[in-house]
Amino acid sequence: MSTRPFASDDAPRSSLSEQIYAALKSDIHDFRLIPGDRLSEADIGNRMGASRTPVREALFRLRKEGFLEVEPKTGWFVRPLDFAKLEELHDLVAVLELASVARLCARADDGSPTLAALQAAWLAPEAERLTDAHQVSALDEVFHSTLVDSADNAEISRVHREATERIRIMRRLDFTRPDRIAATYDEHAKILRAISTRRADIAQYMLRSHIEQSKAEVRKITLQTLFEAREKARLQSAAV
Repeated sequence: MSTRPFASDDAPRSSLSEQIYAALKSDIHDFRLIPGDRLSEADIGNRMGASRTPVREALFRLRKEGFLEVEPKTGWFVRPLDFAKLEELHDLVAVLELASVARLCARADDGSPTLAALQAAWLAPEAERLTDAHQVSALDEVFHSTLVDSADNAEISRVHREATERIRIMRRLDFTRPDRIAATYDEHAKILRAISTRRADIAQYMLRSHIEQSKAEVRKITLQTLFEAREKARLQSAAV
C-alpha cells in the first residue's frame, strides 16, 4: 500500500479525507491493493497521520463507488472484481460514445477546436508519442470523454464519467504494454480521420472495433496482472 506522506490531522478534515481517498483509490487501481485485501482503519490512520473520522469518510466513499466492502467483525476489504459487471459498464460506455460520435460527425469541420485538440494529441508523429502508461491512460480518457462531451448532454456526460471511473481499474492496464499503446494511437487516429471527413458510419465502426478489441485485451491483461500481484503478495507474506 502507498506510504506517501500526508498532511497532519490538523489539516481541514475534508482535505485530509480527500487525500486518503485518492491514495487508497490509486493503490486499488495500480494493484498495490488487490481484490480481497483487508484494510485496517487504525493502520491507515497511523500511516497517514489521520484520526478515525477522515479515514472512515474516505473508506465509505470508496465503498459507495464500489471499490470496497465492509463486514461486521471482519472489517474492510477490497471488493473482488466483477468481470460481468465491468463488461456491462464497457458496453454502456460504448453505446454513449457511439451516439456521441454520430453527433460529432454532424458538426465536424476543419476549424473545430475539439477535433484540433484531439488530432494534435493522437495524430502526432511516432517519435513524439507518449510512452508512459499513466500519461497515455489519462490522454485516452480525455479522448473518449471529449467524444461524449461533444453531445452537449450533461446527463450523458455524467453517466459516462461515472462508468469510466468504475472501469478505470481495468482500462488503465491496457497501456502497460508498448504494443497496446501503439495500437491505441493508430486506432484513435483512424477514428479522428473518419470524424473529420464526416463519415459517421466508418467512425462508429472503427470506434466499436477499438472498444471491443480493448475490452478483450484488457481482460487478459487484468487476469495476468491480478495473478502476478497475488503471487507477489504470497511471496512477501512467506518471507516475513
